[in-house]
Amino acid sequence: MSQLSAWRAQPALKTWLSAWNGIARWTRYDVAHLEPLLRGRSCLIVGYHGRPFAWDLCILTAELHRHLGYLPHGIIHGGLALGPMARFIDGLGFVTADGPELAAAVARGEHIVVAPGGTHEGCRRGDHYRVAWGKRTGYLRLAMRYGLDIVPVAASGVDAMYLSLNNGEVWGKRLHMPARLPFWLALGPLGLFPLSPPFPARIHQRVGDAIDVRALAETTAELAGTPMSWQDVLADPAGRPILTLMHQRIQAEVQAILDDVTLRRRA
Repeated sequence: MSQLSAWRAQPALKTWLSAWNGIARWTRYDVAHLEPLLRGRSCLIVGYHGRPFAWDLCILTAELHRHLGYLPHGIIHGGLALGPMARFIDGLGFVTADGPELAAAVARGEHIVVAPGGTHEGCRRGDHYRVAWGKRTGYLRLAMRYGLDIVPVAASGVDAMYLSLNNGEVWGKRLHMPARLPFWLALGPLGLFPLSPPFPARIHQRVGDAIDVRALAETTAELAGTPMSWQDVLADPAGRPILTLMHQRIQAEVQAILDDVTLRRRA
């Protein structure tokens, strides 16, 4: 089956690509330094989570589909894969955790996408364009386990799509939302989210250089005075301080991209 025939045969994929290509035009999306993602080797794309969606990462999946012929596999909030959404999410090849589907995608040389900040980062009220991943280091373990380079990504404009009115994560807990989903209130140009479309903030995305995470683990351990292999960092609880240092490094890389693209947007 040709790629075009396969695309037509998958309503979920067709819907996804149509929607995000349309949003790309609406936001005048552009991307710089895409080359690290076009080299034919599976990697873990790690990015900042805009509000309330990971706008630029979603558009990037459509952009990469155009270049590579497949949709990168997003690791998403478990609550989004429940009920009627489950079939749609499955049709896109998105997953909620590590498993056989993810392993098969890596074996095919396909990219994985994750926003470690999740809804905590994407449904805040303040702290615009500030990376907030907490202690979530699962993405590092995933990258080491599969031997994936990490490619940091961030964009300007993604926190200007709606005007946030509350902290969605806090209110989600107060209202006992199912599957730990947030309850986020925000204003768009025509009223409350999600009834209003987003403001047409321009999205300028930048892709960073690939980071060899296994080499980073061993270099970080050596600099910390506790030399160990990446396998030891991955398997041994004693490797947790090393993971924390690596986590800080990756966050700093994404924050540096954010600072640069948002500064250029204001200039």
